[in-house]
Amino acid sequence: MPKFVIERAIPGLGDLKPAELQSISQKSCGVLQELGADVQWVQSYLTDGKMYCIYNAASEELVREHARRGGFPANAITRVTGVIDPTTAEA
Repeated sequence: MPKFVIERAIPGLGDLKPAELQSISQKSCGVLQELGADVQWVQSYLTDGKMYCIYNAASEELVREHARRGGFPANAITRVTGVIDPTTAEA
């Protein structure tokens, strides 16, 4: 399944309390359940004003539909074309 990186601009993200992050996560999981197995949330990285989410999805449209139904911004959605890490440097 293709992998996508979603950039979400969320002012004040760094100030959200654990209960608020839990609520956002619960909303996201509920929408994902409605959409079925063709879209999966892998992980998200938080900064002060942006969230970067990693999703596996059959299509970009499913990622957009998740954002729409959840009321989440999806400022940029980019398909991952490859992954490198320190082991890439090994011969």
